[in-house]
Amino acid sequence: MNSSPKPTLIAAALTYGTFPLVFGGVMGLALYAVARGSDPVFTAMGLTAAVVVLLLVLERVHPYQKEWLHSHGDLRTDLFHNLVNFWIPEVYTVAFVGAFTVAAAWLSNALGVDLWPRSWPLLAQLLLALVIAELGTYWIHRVMHEHPLLWRFHAAHHSAPRLYWLNAGRFHPLDLFAQQFLGVTPLVLLGADMRVIALHTLFTAVHGMFQHANVDIKLGPLNWFFSMAELHRWHHSKHLAEANTNYGANLIFWDIVFRSRFLPRDRQPPTEIGIESLPNFPGGYWAQLLSPFRWKKIEASARSK
Repeated sequence: MNSSPKPTLIAAALTYGTFPLVFGGVMGLALYAVARGSDPVFTAMGLTAAVVVLLLVLERVHPYQKEWLHSHGDLRTDLFHNLVNFWIPEVYTVAFVGAFTVAAAWLSNALGVDLWPRSWPLLAQLLLALVIAELGTYWIHRVMHEHPLLWRFHAAHHSAPRLYWLNAGRFHPLDLFAQQFLGVTPLVLLGADMRVIALHTLFTAVHGMFQHANVDIKLGPLNWFFSMAELHRWHHSKHLAEANTNYGANLIFWDIVFRSRFLPRDRQPPTEIGIESLPNFPGGYWAQLLSPFRWKKIEASARSK
């Protein structure tokens, strides 16, 4: 009987060491640079770009699924999603941050206490920000899965025919803006400063790319902290019972609290992903942008197959 080949030492090191070393290194560098006075926005942008380059290499040398290395007619669409959605945080900042910052100062003065623990170490502030922000993004994500009208805006993300790093930006702009609004607004209203917001943005961007990356990574016990690839691949299952789980964008904490964490040990995540009930979901960017407003036509197309 032929047995499966054992992974080499290098392969095992890449599987178990890549995420903690790279992610820990990136966040460590960011915390150090920001604490030393570096511009938090440019620091976050530079480190994010470095991770993109690294993931391009890792997906080629250590893929999770070799068939996911090739375009499934999705590359152009994902590029458009990422180019457009890159500006969502900027739109939020221009439209809301100024007013919310004023509201935060008023609220703090009215209560006579600083609502945000500015004296805490920057790492502790970041961890607090993640837990608070995740509560809003957890629930909007879950409601989008469970409410048919809102699902129309989230379906584009689940229409991806494969998982790779660029999927992290495949969102309808209104879907992504809702997540941005509900995640970041509580932090601004509580008085978190730009350093914390930028670090949270960096954490979300890098984690999101790793979460969707076609890289064979395993986290072991860290799967009880991060909402990483091993968990998130189940979230992209065609089967609703499996897909309606693991809603955390960064942390799995609220999934544990609300009993939606899912990581079976008796089988591997499916490699055929997408939306089982909508096999003809449009693949082009503009068609996906308009899909929530053409939903009856999309559903009719699925029934006619």
